[in-house]
Amino acid sequence: MNTRWIETTQDNMAKIAAFLKNAWNKEPVLVTAIAIGLSAITLPFISPYTAYAGMINSAVPYSYPVPVRDDGNMPDIPAHPSEPKGKNLDWLKNL
Repeated sequence: MNTRWIETTQDNMAKIAAFLKNAWNKEPVLVTAIAIGLSAITLPFISPYTAYAGMINSAVPYSYPVPVRDDGNMPDIPAHPSEPKGKNLDWLKNL
């Protein structure tokens, strides 16, 4: 049994180019819509801003911190809103 591996050759590339040219000549709106859709799917994965957005989203809390009265037994709650507790965002200032 002969198993044929799919290889990209110049002949295959010529067939793909001919198909795209034919599709563009017949339905340019459809080809444009597919190109925009494919770029919308792939660009977030190759964009460097995706990593920074993920880091920012992980550092920002999901809900606004509600002020609570400190009874002296809450070490994880800052005594003042400007007290630096939580994740450090200095990497964001250095961008």
